[in-house]
Amino acid sequence: MRAMNESGSKAAGPEADRLVGFTLPDRDARGRVVRLGPVLQKILAAHAYAPAVKKLLAEALVVTALLGGLLKRAGSQLTLQAQTEGGIVELLVCDYRDGELRGYVKHDLERLSRLGAKPSLGALFGKGYLAITFDVAGENQRYQGVVPLEGETLAQAVESYFAQSEQVPTLIRTAVRIAPESCLAGGLLVQHLADAEEGGDRIHARDERPEWDHVAILAQSVQQDELLDPNLSAEALIWRLFHEEREVRVQPGAPLSRGCRCSVVHFEEVLSRFPKEDRREMRDDKGVIRVDCAFCSREFPIQD
Repeated sequence: MRAMNESGSKAAGPEADRLVGFTLPDRDARGRVVRLGPVLQKILAAHAYAPAVKKLLAEALVVTALLGGLLKRAGSQLTLQAQTEGGIVELLVCDYRDGELRGYVKHDLERLSRLGAKPSLGALFGKGYLAITFDVAGENQRYQGVVPLEGETLAQAVESYFAQSEQVPTLIRTAVRIAPESCLAGGLLVQHLADAEEGGDRIHARDERPEWDHVAILAQSVQQDELLDPNLSAEALIWRLFHEEREVRVQPGAPLSRGCRCSVVHFEEVLSRFPKEDRREMRDDKGVIRVDCAFCSREFPIQD
């Protein structure tokens, strides 16, 4: 981790598929900046998604990367999952582990075609719920929070999760640009470091919160073009937003990759947990069980 100042801030340059963390010590706040390019295109290319679904999945992947970047222990995983009751989008799931991202959307294409080019979040999900799950390596314990899918964006739903489940003020901004030849997405997360982590009261228990309000006002000034500009590095964006602070500590940028963990060995292990009778029903005439991976749209023939 290093302190950033005007003379030491990183020069802007073409970049994508990086996650950069930072803290504002004087404001008890932390943040993450992410921009996705080739990794996003690889994930979206696995299925013939409509533009509206591409945009939705791109935003979900940005949010997943931002949240996953909060995990401190190697091998931990963050999963973002949205399910609906009768919605056009039946299932949206993304996860992050050690810099690897993957995501998938199951939806009703025929119903989607009736909505027009820019359907709202409510139109896509109807009555839906967002589940955020933290699997922390080494603890054998899972932390999960569930909130209604309300608001105009997934980012707003995640902000509600932190406010309701964690009581931690959080601000998330995302931007997505979907084009036939290239796709780009970016995001910013800033979050109050709760005093409760040091044994004090949660910030929501107070009537005044000037430090957080100051950080939120600065973060809200970020523009979508800034989040998407491939010639503006994450470090340069952080400096642009918070250069008036006495100290900004920036962590080295972590590379991101498309990380589908499917393999013949993995599916063999999964199938081994099924009773022999169930596996017998799964086989084709040649004794092969064919397993589809929704994330990467590949089929794996497993000889049982």
